[in-house]
Amino acid sequence: MELGLAGRRALVTGASAGIGRAIAAELAREGAEVHVASRSAERIEAAAGEIGATAHVHDSADLDGAAALLESVGPLDVLVTNTGGPPAGMPLEFTRDQWEDAYRDLVLSPMELVQLALPGMRERGWGRVVNVVSTTVREPVPPLMLSNAHRAATLAAFKTLAREVAPDGVTLNSVLPGRIATDRLFSMYGGSENAQTMASEEVPAGRLGTPEEMAAAAVFLCSERAAYITGVALLIDGGLTRSV
Repeated sequence: MELGLAGRRALVTGASAGIGRAIAAELAREGAEVHVASRSAERIEAAAGEIGATAHVHDSADLDGAAALLESVGPLDVLVTNTGGPPAGMPLEFTRDQWEDAYRDLVLSPMELVQLALPGMRERGWGRVVNVVSTTVREPVPPLMLSNAHRAATLAAFKTLAREVAPDGVTLNSVLPGRIATDRLFSMYGGSENAQTMASEEVPAGRLGTPEEMAAAAVFLCSERAAYITGVALLIDGGLTRSV
């Protein structure tokens, strides 16, 4: 299927590893001009070299640095906002600082980039924005209180904006990963073997998903073919989520 991404300029944040890196690699395979960002210069430069992308050092917590990042990238056709998750813990034990840090990373950071990128997309009459969220916005997990709360906020923001910019040829969608084989998931489950075992018991598909499977769905939403899909929160979880 021709996705119409050849020559499109794309930026993927949090792209040094895992889901973000996989999305960037898939965009590059489709012929997009890919820019990748992460706070670690060493890791993002290594990832960019392997993908064939341009590396940018950017810390998602640096809201004031978002404008400089987009200026260095140039006019965007595709923006994929992806951030690491906040710490896990007991729901009532997080400090005010932890709440504020998570809000900054999961809400303010992606929305800063979106607000900066949207005017140009609307003016040019074409744009795709995808936010990497989590299935916990549908079915909250107690230890992931910060993620549950703040990622749900970005989901609502994207739904609101999708209606506003749809007449201008711009779409905003969210992808909701379930149990995807990433280092973060492995750390939460005490290693890759434990995570695989849990998935075989709990996920209807009987296994963990791969970052590449996540990327395939995200990149389709970035494509010309997905022009009539907007405001959607797409579950990619092997059937794990029970809610309708």
